[in-house]
Amino acid sequence: MSLTCALSNEVPEQPVVSPVSGSIFERRLIVKYIQENGTDPINGKELTEDTLIEIKTPSAVKPRPPSATSIPAILKTLQDEWDAVMLHSFTLRQQLQTARQELSHALYQHDAACRVIARLTKEVTAAREALATLKPQAGIAAAPMDQKPQYGVEAGGVADQPMEEAGMTPEVIQKLQDKATLLTTERKKRGKSVPEDLVKPEQLRQFQTLASHPGLHSASVPGILSMDVCPTDTSKILTGGNDKNAAIFNKDTEQVITILKGHTKKVTSVIFHPEEDTVITASPDCMIRIWHVPTSQTVQAIRAHEGGVTGLSLHATGDYLLSTSTDEHWAFSDLRTGRVLTKVGDTSTQHSLTTAQFHPDGLIFGTGTSDSLIKIWDLKERANVANFPGHSGPISAIAFSENGYYLATSADDSVVKLWDLRKLKNFKTLTLDEAYEVKSLCFDQSGTYLAVAGSDIRIYLCKQWDNLKTFTDHTALATGVRFGQHAHFVASVSMDRTLKIYGL
Repeated sequence: MSLTCALSNEVPEQPVVSPVSGSIFERRLIVKYIQENGTDPINGKELTEDTLIEIKTPSAVKPRPPSATSIPAILKTLQDEWDAVMLHSFTLRQQLQTARQELSHALYQHDAACRVIARLTKEVTAAREALATLKPQAGIAAAPMDQKPQYGVEAGGVADQPMEEAGMTPEVIQKLQDKATLLTTERKKRGKSVPEDLVKPEQLRQFQTLASHPGLHSASVPGILSMDVCPTDTSKILTGGNDKNAAIFNKDTEQVITILKGHTKKVTSVIFHPEEDTVITASPDCMIRIWHVPTSQTVQAIRAHEGGVTGLSLHATGDYLLSTSTDEHWAFSDLRTGRVLTKVGDTSTQHSLTTAQFHPDGLIFGTGTSDSLIKIWDLKERANVANFPGHSGPISAIAFSENGYYLATSADDSVVKLWDLRKLKNFKTLTLDEAYEVKSLCFDQSGTYLAVAGSDIRIYLCKQWDNLKTFTDHTALATGVRFGQHAHFVASVSMDRTLKIYGL
C-alpha cells in the first residue's frame, strides 16, 4: 500500500493522520499549515499539532523513477513541468480577463439603473409638488363633511393682496375676556401644587438621547426651522423645514404621518391646534396656511401681511391667531373665516417684528423687534403697554411661563433674560457661552422647567435657574425645543435635519 500526502501528493517521509478528516500528510507540511491557520486543510475544522497521529512505516529508500536516471531525462522532466506551469498561467490570465469584462458590464448596468432611478425620483417629486400646488386651489371638496373643521367658505383661496381688517367687534372682545377670566382662575388653582406626574429634577438630570430621526425633510435643502408638539397627543410632532414643507411625525411608531406642501418658501413657524385635527404654518412667502391633517389640504390661507411672516401664536380660545411680520405690523386673525380682525403697526420705531407669543391668559402678548426691544401689547386696546430693553441684536425668541408671571427672552447676545411681568423688570439673566446662539425658548406646561435651544439644548430649573442638563447631540444649530406632557420627554430639531427625542 502506498501512502500519499494530501498536500504535496508525494510519498511522505514522516506520515501522520489527521483525526479530523482522516487524511494523510507529511508532518512538516501539516505542522506549518496548522501554525498558520489552525485548521485541517481538507475540511477546515479545528486541528492542533498534538492531535496528529503518527504512522509507523518501514524505512525504505525511495527509488528514482526510470525517467530520472540521466541528466537529459531530468532536463526533459523540468521542461515538461515548466510547460505545464505556463499553460496553467495562460488559463488563469484568460479567466481574469473574462472576469474583468463581466465586472465592467455589471458596473455599467448598475450605473444606468441608478440614473434611471434618479430621473424617476425627480419626476415623482415634481409631480407631487405640482399636485400640492393644485390642492389648495381645489378646496376641500374631497374631505368628508364630518371630518372637516368648520372654516369659512373662502377655504383654500390665496389672496394676492393682504386682507382688509374686519374689526374687533364687542362679541370678540367679550369672548376674549371670558376666556381670560376662566384661564386665570384655573391657573391660580394649578399654581398651588405641582402635578404628581411631573418629572423630578433628579430624573431629568438622567435624560439620555432616545431617538434621532433624520428623514423628515428633504436632504437637498437641509435644515428644520421650527417645531411643535401636539397638546392632546404628545406622540405627534410637527416640524417646518427649509424644503418649504411641514411634516407631522409620530415618535412612537417612528412614521411620518403626512407631508404638507404648499408654501413657496421655507416654513419658519408651526403650531398644532389643541382641540382639532388642524395645524397652522407660516412662511416668508407672506402666507399663513391652516391645514386639515387627514386630507393634507389647506383649508384656509390667510395673507395678513405684506412682508414675510416671522412669528405665530394661537390664542387660548383656539379661534384666533396672532402673527408678526417684517412689514413692522402684528395682525390678529379669525381662523374660522380667515379674516384679519385687526392689524397694528408700531409707529414709534421703524423695525421689523421678529417673534410673537400670547400670554397664557390671552389678553396681552409680547413681540420682539429687530432693534433689540421686547414689547408687551394689550390686545383689547391694541396698544403698547410696556417695553423691555436690555438685549443687543434682533430678538430671536420669547416665551411666557404658564404661571403667568415670568417672560423669557433671547437675542443675538448669548444671554437669556427673565422678566417679572408684575414688576416689569429683569430679575435674572442667564449668561451662556461666548458666541452662543439662542433660537428657541420653551417653558413646560407646569412652569417648572425652561428649555433653551441654540448651539446646544439646555434645561433649567425655574426659580433656582440651575442648569439641570445639557444635550450636545446635534451637529448643527438647534432651532426648536419642546417638552412632552409633564416633561416626560424633550424633543428638539436642528439645522442638521434631525429630530431628537430625549428621556429616561
